[in-house]
Amino acid sequence: MARVAKKRKAPAKKRAAAKRSVATTVVEPAVAKAEATVEKLQRALDAQVKKVDAARKKASSAKAKARKSKRVTDTRVAENATKAVMTQSDKMRDARVKLAEAKLDVQKAKAISTIKQAEAAANAKLQEVEARLEAKSEEDLEKALAAYKVKWRKQRAAANAKKVRAQAKKLAVKTKAAAKKAKSKVMALEKKAAAKAKKAATRGKRKAKPAARKAKATARKVTAKAKSTTRRRTRKK
Repeated sequence: MARVAKKRKAPAKKRAAAKRSVATTVVEPAVAKAEATVEKLQRALDAQVKKVDAARKKASSAKAKARKSKRVTDTRVAENATKAVMTQSDKMRDARVKLAEAKLDVQKAKAISTIKQAEAAANAKLQEVEARLEAKSEEDLEKALAAYKVKWRKQRAAANAKKVRAQAKKLAVKTKAAAKKAKSKVMALEKKAAAKAKKAATRGKRKAKPAARKAKATARKVTAKAKSTTRRRTRKK
């Protein structure tokens, strides 16, 4: 049975040590100061209790002596001893009041410390959550940007294709109009050229008739001159 008891006590000591180690890591200066005050007042109270016990023993002995001797001096000593007990008892009561107040201060300091620790833990948790959410936001932002880029490119490609078709349509209309205009201009030039050619041909015919007439007249003159020359030669012979 003694062995079992030892085995059970060992974990309890470990737990107590663990609690102490945790407590020392989180004890704040205000709590430590309040606890030190309690320890100091507790020592003072213990000392005062001893003084009261000593005064009571002294008073009890003095009273017993006075009852036996019935002397005035012994009676005075007994009365003074009784007053000393009352004085020491009053001091003990004051010490107990001060100790109770100091213990209350410890509880208050611990409560405030607990609140501060809770706030610190909450702030740490909040910062952790904030950091995690911020990291998640960056990841989600990258994903959203990638998805938006794909969507934006598709929309822009469709818009560009639409603009290209509209521009192609406009250019086709302009090209058709330019081709029609060029064709009309070519036809007008061909018509004008044909008219010039016809006019030139007409002028050529007109100029050719006087020349032919002149040539015929010249030929006639030459022929006539030749005949006259021949006649003259014939007559001379």
